[in-house]
Amino acid sequence: MDLPTLYALIGFLLAAYSVIANDSVQTLGTFIASNHKRIAWYWLWLAASAVLVGTLTYSWVVYNGDISFGRLEKIPPVRVEWYHAAAPLILVALTRFGLPVSTTFLVLSTFASTVVLQSMLVKSIVGYGVAAVVAYGLWMIISRIINEKYDKVPKNRRKFWRALQWIATGFLWFSWLSHDMANIAVFLPRQLPIEIFAGVLVILCGWLAYIFLTHGGKIQQIVLDKSGTRFVRSATIIDFVYAAILLYFKELNSLPMSTTWVFVGVLTGRELAIATTYRKKYKMKSVFPIIGKDFLKMMIGLGVSVALVLAIHYGVTGPAE
Repeated sequence: MDLPTLYALIGFLLAAYSVIANDSVQTLGTFIASNHKRIAWYWLWLAASAVLVGTLTYSWVVYNGDISFGRLEKIPPVRVEWYHAAAPLILVALTRFGLPVSTTFLVLSTFASTVVLQSMLVKSIVGYGVAAVVAYGLWMIISRIINEKYDKVPKNRRKFWRALQWIATGFLWFSWLSHDMANIAVFLPRQLPIEIFAGVLVILCGWLAYIFLTHGGKIQQIVLDKSGTRFVRSATIIDFVYAAILLYFKELNSLPMSTTWVFVGVLTGRELAIATTYRKKYKMKSVFPIIGKDFLKMMIGLGVSVALVLAIHYGVTGPAE
């Protein structure tokens, strides 16, 4: 095995874990938070794995062996070097500290040109803003109809909301995979033979099992800090809104973007709307430390990503176009 192949293998294994572990809070966080005490982790894992296998198989068939849904069109294949594999290693470390880092910036920045990186950043900023505004508007309406934290779902409606949540989670998991699988597939050949594709599925499902076994890990705290996210009704609404926004940006163009920024934007708009509606019970001054902390963590992740890409493009490989 030559060095580029070894680096690609190491990079893929690290990315497969770190991307799913860091971003599990966005896609599966509310699902885990609201179900882990009543349903065994392996049933939740089997459901998520079924969606993963189905989604990637669809992409593999439709896009002629490509599992990234064509989202690597602007990032041509390159010879994988040690610094490419270092990016997901840094992501693993940041994930252990519970930082909601943009895996798109941190991983793809080492492969993309600075021009593509700028376009990804602009799309992600727009995504954050759109998500925050849409979520604020929706929850200004929702919070006037129901108090998600205190108004319990009637017993005769709980099965309905449980079923709806599983549908919402499947929809969201599909939407997210169609975006962020590019962050893992970038280490692989653009067209995967069936034996490599099968191996990829086994590894991804294995890492996914670890995530469910540990109930999402430290980064799960981002979801648990927010109002009522442990409740199935709130989790379902959040997942549907987030999935719909991701689907919109997926259809907009094939350029990769930070789904983490979109997710934080949804939670930010939601928290501000709830605080606006329930000013007597939920003081605005208690909201800003929560959303400010998430935004600061995003900026730390972005700073690390930009520093990494500048070091590679202008230090290791020389100036890039």
